[in-house]
Amino acid sequence: MMEYTSLPINTQTGVLPRTGFLEIENLVKSYPTPDKDNFVVLDGVNLTIGEDEYISVIGHSGCGKSTLLKIVAGLEKATSGSVRLDGKEIRQPGAERMMVFQNYSLLPWLTVRENIRLAVDEVLKNANRAEKISIVNQHLAMVNLTAAADKYPDEISGGMKQRVGIARALAIRPKMLLMDEPFGALDALTRGKLQRQVLDIWENNRQAVMMITHDVDEAIYMSDRIVLMTNGPSASIGEILKVPFEHPRDRAAMRNSKEYFELRNHALNFLDRYFAQDE
Repeated sequence: MMEYTSLPINTQTGVLPRTGFLEIENLVKSYPTPDKDNFVVLDGVNLTIGEDEYISVIGHSGCGKSTLLKIVAGLEKATSGSVRLDGKEIRQPGAERMMVFQNYSLLPWLTVRENIRLAVDEVLKNANRAEKISIVNQHLAMVNLTAAADKYPDEISGGMKQRVGIARALAIRPKMLLMDEPFGALDALTRGKLQRQVLDIWENNRQAVMMITHDVDEAIYMSDRIVLMTNGPSASIGEILKVPFEHPRDRAAMRNSKEYFELRNHALNFLDRYFAQDE
């Protein structure tokens, strides 16, 4: 049998000796309400992520996983606790953390190339014109969109739109990529293909990734570790599972292994327990 780490509430969870890049410490997020003092969404979240580590966060709806991602992005502020990236407190959005959303967030009046170039112009202000053109072309090629560079968002598929969003995020060379269910709006075949493409990009250009997902198979296939959240309100980290497969990964070989079967069942059983509690 495989061994898993069960993480008690309010402890330093998931800390590896080589990590210290993203540090979330005693994070609490609450909102004031008319009938009581506070509605607590997240309570005592502790997590450390390495600078080249791919982390997935899974939990039932309402467990605060997207809120956690937004706090790391600087789009929301923690009520208490701290979030540090490379030793610096996160207080607002920054170009060192780029977000990829489920709904693509492309500007419809700009072409694929122009959507990527807009981000490059905004962030890489010291680059000259030739350098910017090179960066855009490099990232178009990275996501296999060179042939679609001059098309508009309504002329390309959902999978292609998401690849534009990923290319735009990576083009400004962030230290960390944040993804909120990036494949959730795609059909199964497109989702599987894009998962492989994103994993290929990450394996060749390692950086910290924090991804929200509802899909256990997706998390196992793509991640180094899987963070399992307890139910909200007052959600916290219930367990962190280490994925025992080396990169690059072979999806078919993984799915035929005993380790994959045991890890998948462990994660699903965790989620089922909290689903039953919620009922």
